[in-house]
This record gives sequence, C-alpha cells and structure tokens, in this order.
Amino acid sequence: MKAPLGPKRWQNRPVNVSPSLDGIRRVLARQASPLNPDVASDQTAAVAAILREAPAGTDLLFIRRAEHPADPWSGDMAWPGGHVDPGDGGPLATAVREAREELALDLERDGTFLGGLPVVRTHLRSGQGPLWVAPFVFELTAVSALVPNDEVQEAVWVPLPFLLEPSNRGSFIWTRGIPLTMACYRYEGRLIWGLTMKMLDNLLDLLSETGFPR
Repeated sequence: MKAPLGPKRWQNRPVNVSPSLDGIRRVLARQASPLNPDVASDQTAAVAAILREAPAGTDLLFIRRAEHPADPWSGDMAWPGGHVDPGDGGPLATAVREAREELALDLERDGTFLGGLPVVRTHLRSGQGPLWVAPFVFELTAVSALVPNDEVQEAVWVPLPFLLEPSNRGSFIWTRGIPLTMACYRYEGRLIWGLTMKMLDNLLDLLSETGFPR
C-alpha cells in the first residue's frame, strides 16, 4: 500500500533562488490560519517553524527527538512543539512555550511572529477526538544559543534552498505497521517525513504562490 507522494505545487515551478525573509514576511502577513472553534484545547498541539537569515539564504530550524524505546516517533525530525496546556492562553503561546522548554529559545525576546500555516489533523487521537496541530512561523531576530532539553537530541538548521530542490526529495518504506511508501527528505543522515513534512509542504506551497518573492 502506498501513500501519495505529490507532486506539490512548488515543485512545478523553476527554483533559482530561495525566498528571502522579506518575501516570506509579506506572504505570511496575508495568511490566516484560524483554528476550528469546535476543537477543544486538549485536542490541539502547536509547533514553531523558526527561520533565520543565513549566508546562503534562509534556514529553517528542526529538532531531532531524543531516542526512547517507548516512543514510536523517537529520533524523528520535527519542529519544536507540544500539546496545548490549559494555562497557555492558546496555541500560539504553546508554540512559544515549547520552544523555550525544548531549546531554551525565547521567541518573545529573540524572535518575531510572522504568521500561521494551515492547521493539520493527525491520525492520532487525544481523548475522544482527533489531534489537530497548529503551526506558527517565526523569524529569529537575534543570535541565540540553542540548548536542547532531555526531549531533544539535537537542533538542526536546514537551508531552504535544500528543501526547495526537487531532486532532494525522496521516499522510504515506513514499517511501523502496514508498509507504506512515504515521502521524505534526507539531510545529512537525518530523515524529515510524516506530519512535519506535510506542514513543511504547506509552507513551500504557500511561498510558491507568490513566485518565491525576493
């Protein structure tokens, strides 16, 4: 059994340059991503997609989860994030809190909120309903040391030009249940796939609609 691999809208365009942060700011300023008002907070998680200016263009931050035998997703690449707690005040605050807890990264001090991406639903369940994940995009505006906690094995900056190059996109066979062919990126021995890749594709699709503004 195979899962669909694409193509994605951004793959249908010639890519000569990476979108600049100026262009990304403009695109995300127009992007609305409201949560379904019927979705309870205990059915929601939030993640932070964090960008920074780099010599070769723009980088996107990923974490690699710590290895744990009881965690089926241990060792996977992801964006910082977690479940919305009742005291958070909403998913955006959750994304900020999780970045602080997982990486000692203060996005309120060293970052700027750029906008939200489409909310995605996982195949997992929290309580009696599906789990929704709200992604929020931030720009890192100050140099900040990343200090992973015990839930995170490492923090990895991946260049957007790498993610925008179609030849870097591949697949692998997922074997934690019924074997599935899953789309992925392999970056320096690390595998980016699954829900994180779905949210990443949403970001790249959004940028492609503007022709990758400079």
